[in-house]
Amino acid sequence: MSNNNKFTDEEALAYHLNPVPGKYEIIPTKPMTTQRDLSLAYSPGVAVPVEAIAENPETAYDYTNKGNMVAVITNGSAILGMGNLGALASKPVMEGKAVLFKRFADVNSIDIELDTHDPDEIINAVRLMGPAFGGINLEDIKAPECFIIEQRLKEEMDIPVFHDDQHGTAVICAAGLINALHLSGKKIEDCRIVVNGAGAAGIACIELIKSMGAQHDNCLLCDTKGVIYQGRKEGMNQWKSAHAANTDLRTLEEAMSGADVFLGVSVKGAVTQEMVSEMAKDPVIFAMANPDPEITPEEAHAVREDAIVATGRSDYPNQVNNVLGFPYLFRGALDIHARAINDDMKIACAHALAELAREDVPDEVAMAYGRALSFGRDYIIPAPFDPRLIYTIPPAVAKAGMDTGVARRPIVDMDGYRESLKERLDPTASILRGIHARAKAAQRRMIFAEGDDVRVLRAAVAYQRAGLGHALVVGRDNDVKAKLEAAGMGDAVSELEVVNAAKTEHLAMYKDFLYKRLQRKGYDRSDIHRLAARDRHVFSALMLAHGHGDGLVTGATRKSAHVMQLINHVFDASAADGAVGVTAVLHSGKIVLIADTLVHEWPDEEDLATIAERGADVAKSLGLEPRVAFVSFSTFGYPVSERAEKMHLAPEVLEKRGVSFEFEGEMTVDVALNAKAMAQYPFSRLTGPANVLVVPARHSASISVKLMQEMAGATVIGPILTGIDASIQICSTVSTSNDILNMAILAACKVG
Repeated sequence: MSNNNKFTDEEALAYHLNPVPGKYEIIPTKPMTTQRDLSLAYSPGVAVPVEAIAENPETAYDYTNKGNMVAVITNGSAILGMGNLGALASKPVMEGKAVLFKRFADVNSIDIELDTHDPDEIINAVRLMGPAFGGINLEDIKAPECFIIEQRLKEEMDIPVFHDDQHGTAVICAAGLINALHLSGKKIEDCRIVVNGAGAAGIACIELIKSMGAQHDNCLLCDTKGVIYQGRKEGMNQWKSAHAANTDLRTLEEAMSGADVFLGVSVKGAVTQEMVSEMAKDPVIFAMANPDPEITPEEAHAVREDAIVATGRSDYPNQVNNVLGFPYLFRGALDIHARAINDDMKIACAHALAELAREDVPDEVAMAYGRALSFGRDYIIPAPFDPRLIYTIPPAVAKAGMDTGVARRPIVDMDGYRESLKERLDPTASILRGIHARAKAAQRRMIFAEGDDVRVLRAAVAYQRAGLGHALVVGRDNDVKAKLEAAGMGDAVSELEVVNAAKTEHLAMYKDFLYKRLQRKGYDRSDIHRLAARDRHVFSALMLAHGHGDGLVTGATRKSAHVMQLINHVFDASAADGAVGVTAVLHSGKIVLIADTLVHEWPDEEDLATIAERGADVAKSLGLEPRVAFVSFSTFGYPVSERAEKMHLAPEVLEKRGVSFEFEGEMTVDVALNAKAMAQYPFSRLTGPANVLVVPARHSASISVKLMQEMAGATVIGPILTGIDASIQICSTVSTSNDILNMAILAACKVG
């Protein structure tokens, strides 16, 4: 198998060996710490759900993991382009498939390798395992046995049975084809389509595109012996015969002449440049042979610049990757307790994927692939790491399943379902969901100060298109237009309102206001003009101060300390004024706020008490009941250290202020966050683990946040600026457009 990702055999083996052999383990979802837990989990408590399921089998979806459990089943007869290496050798691949289910759609999965080549034995084994699973994913079973096995299991089982080598490839291929034809201005029913490879994937592709409107005699299926035509005897079977065309064409070369579309699931080099040159205008070429395509994109484009080319390779644009399909197909099917995955559900998946590819691509995706992505000839299929897939594709699949009658339990609230899907994989989603709704209701005019940065422009467009409010972009009209067009978002130019000092009628008023604030701080009129008219941060703050916007987002292009200084010209936003930066850290379903991460360099006990109050305000704004801990390397005075004294004194300051939230300290982080460690101090005023951590200094706050982010993969929101009389949020210079959008949402909700 070719290696396109530049790793050695030793690295691949080490990956599978360490830290433990294999790629997944089973983790309990219920506590197993006390005798009572064990009694509920097994005997005698387990008898209750057993009786309930015996009385009503549908309740198995309620009381067991059946509704989120898929079996990945193979006999190893057609492994990943490596052929028949047997059941045991296929296990690494099937384990990989199982973890992809979990990673991309939060579907639990177990791999099962069956050591037989007898279709009847496989059918019987899978059928008998049916009660344990909500769906069956067949994989790496050679044709024609795979057709027999899948068809029989579909007939005999009442849960989805899906052969991914067939239908997974077909669905992603169909999604790409929808967009390729959209770009070339062609309709599928008018196209001549050639499919080379009459195995599992090829036959599934031709069947699905016919279901989508392709005409029977316009679809030519080819195998190693040429075109499959009516009357051919050699090398035929019932599955090939179903797609025999009424044609005089006999070879792949003849079939390719004048063809609009080529879909290849065959072998390397099957297509020549001469064949490509004979195709119709704007040819669509999906060379999906694994691991090397029928023809490379370079070879195809050398003779046809107008070709739209896709492959199965990740190192070329337009990868036809099954991971875009099977996790989300099963997610949607499982969530309606489907009896099957039918053609309508597959077509719905293809259309949803095609539509997603036409939308603006988040920065996170571009960063993952090291290049900007936008809909066009080199981007007709969404990237596998697009975070929107989880809440875009399953609802489309589920709806199609409900419309076609295969749902046992239809989804009533589809909007609520989409929101729940966001929360499955994105730890920030459950928190952002509430403030997103608040922002939408508030409809704030949001000032985006740095209109010369494409990330900011993407965030501004997203803010407005999401219906959150009106986006005001500070920048030059021509510059904003050029950057949007370069990013493939030229259609958004007319949507945004671009503002600047040259266009406003309020500049004189802004300068008068600023002069009154700064005249006794060494600024003359020319200084004021430079600040108000030429500095976008100051101009944006002046707009906000005069009510010409409701919130401000900035900081993506300049260091936060510098931006704070500029904003402080207009607002009282210094440490002395009570400003505080609070960062939200999310990990493993938990959220902790860390402060101060932005303003106070070395706070004293009075400052620390203020930081605690501001942190508690932010917690309340996010829907949390604040529990504040002053953290240090000591706990309640031990070990004694002059450095820890202020952390010891800060709670006394808060006590004198008479605040209403829980607080305690000083304490180490484990005591603050770990209930068992805290239990050693029964006098603690905290009723549970802290969710606001006040740290000794800004550098320790920064270290804590970045360590969690880099080592633990925590999600970070902020720092959230609070404690000033204006709704301003300052991003970091490494922010993505999604980060900037999140900060705009926080500003719109006036969090903190």
